[in-house]
Amino acid sequence: MPICSYRPAAQLRQALLDGAELALIDVREEADFARSHPLFAANLPLSKLELDIFRRVPRLTTPITVYDGGEGLAERAVERLQSWGYQDVALLEGGLSGWQRSGGELFQDVNSPSKAFGELVESERHTPSLSAGEVKALLEGQQEVVVVDARRFDEYHTMTIPGSISVPGGELALR
Repeated sequence: MPICSYRPAAQLRQALLDGAELALIDVREEADFARSHPLFAANLPLSKLELDIFRRVPRLTTPITVYDGGEGLAERAVERLQSWGYQDVALLEGGLSGWQRSGGELFQDVNSPSKAFGELVESERHTPSLSAGEVKALLEGQQEVVVVDARRFDEYHTMTIPGSISVPGGELALR
């Protein structure tokens, strides 16, 4: 049985503010993660932990804080992480509800940091935006228009503007 230590939410928030190296991992499935999570949490479901952890957290000495919504997944994740050699693994004290009780804000959806950044840039730099009607008029007009969808590829395939091109996130800046 692993030794589970607990990391208080206040300590974690301070580490985030200090820019300290850490990994805050939500081990619930993506749908549950998308409903509510701390801003800089990474979703690494327990069902995929072994497949992704070494790529996403390559240093075995990285401080890792794991949480769930009270389902018992986090304890199992701690046990696995420790068995794979991770040296500083702790449970978030009180789990997700503990984060919220301590004053931590919860966010919905996935990729919240990049979306928040985009909204900040839009607000501060007054980037132009078009309504759905304006986009429709442009597409139906005689002008050459290229519509780029910067969301994740799976989101693009779920719902997008007909004729748009998928260029996920960082690819847009790269190309």
